[in-house]
Amino acid sequence: MSSQFFSDSIFWIEVDKIHPNPYQPRHDFDESKLRDLADSIRMYGVLQPLVVTRHERMKEEGGLLVEYELISGERRLRASKLAGLEQVPVIIRATEQSDREKLELAIIENLQREDLNPVDRARAFQRLVDEFKFKHSEIGAKVGKSRVYVSNTLRILALPEEMLVAISEGKISEGHTRPLLMLTDRPEEQMTLFKEIVFKKITVREAEQIARKIAFDRVRKHDSSVDPETLAIEAKLKESLGTRVRVERREVGGRITIDFFSDEDLQAIVDFMNGKKSDGKTVPTVTVGTAQNVISTASEPVVASSEAPVDDRSEEEIKADEEDLYSLKNFSI
Repeated sequence: MSSQFFSDSIFWIEVDKIHPNPYQPRHDFDESKLRDLADSIRMYGVLQPLVVTRHERMKEEGGLLVEYELISGERRLRASKLAGLEQVPVIIRATEQSDREKLELAIIENLQREDLNPVDRARAFQRLVDEFKFKHSEIGAKVGKSRVYVSNTLRILALPEEMLVAISEGKISEGHTRPLLMLTDRPEEQMTLFKEIVFKKITVREAEQIARKIAFDRVRKHDSSVDPETLAIEAKLKESLGTRVRVERREVGGRITIDFFSDEDLQAIVDFMNGKKSDGKTVPTVTVGTAQNVISTASEPVVASSEAPVDDRSEEEIKADEEDLYSLKNFSI
């Protein structure tokens, strides 16, 4: 009876008595959005109660200590503290709730409110698999997605930690992950593409085109019809220009294709070919900046834009890609 009473009733609990959920799948909380929510709470209060479990334990000096463990509502709890609230409304769930149920509730709440970034979502799915032996189809049923969606989402965790951090921080979009995953077996090319996305702000379509070209070049290098001299020339031009170069020979002459991603890139290439800077001085070398991976002269690096990279797919394309975002079955040369 008391369990039913707790589950159906709302109580006001001191914020200091509520401890975070150890199974909370979210790790990144946008401070500016938390401040906005805190402003709203100051004005209107907490409109949706938090969900907690109640725990009692004996104090060393005697007496009973009552504490609460958060199941869902961590953003509201954090914002309430920022707003200076001493108490928040909560619904108390049965104490015997399992760790598995706590994780389920935390994940489902965040997914339903679309609060999880792609990396936290993938890691939450992985915890359900590793710690609670969920099958991909079972996770899909819990969150209203297909088994394929869950399986493909988990593939994002194959990316290096540096890339996962960039995704979590919004430095690259979720749409950029597929071309990066295309290059899992070519880590140097993968890192180069990642830096181009971050510092040159190339779009999803441009990143996909580059990944396809790399896949094409990989096949081409094993093509006996492409002579080693041509490949050596390509490598030398790539090193000199700091960008991708492809040389295509024909019966008479041929064609050189040079990639660039901004007006500054193009001007640097032109200056290199002219052997001069815009001020008329000789260009000693053209290198690729180690930290920024942008074309630069020895003395005048091109500064990367501070704008976020663009996901230039249409809304229809993004919706169609949702199931197969991390799947490569339709992403081939």
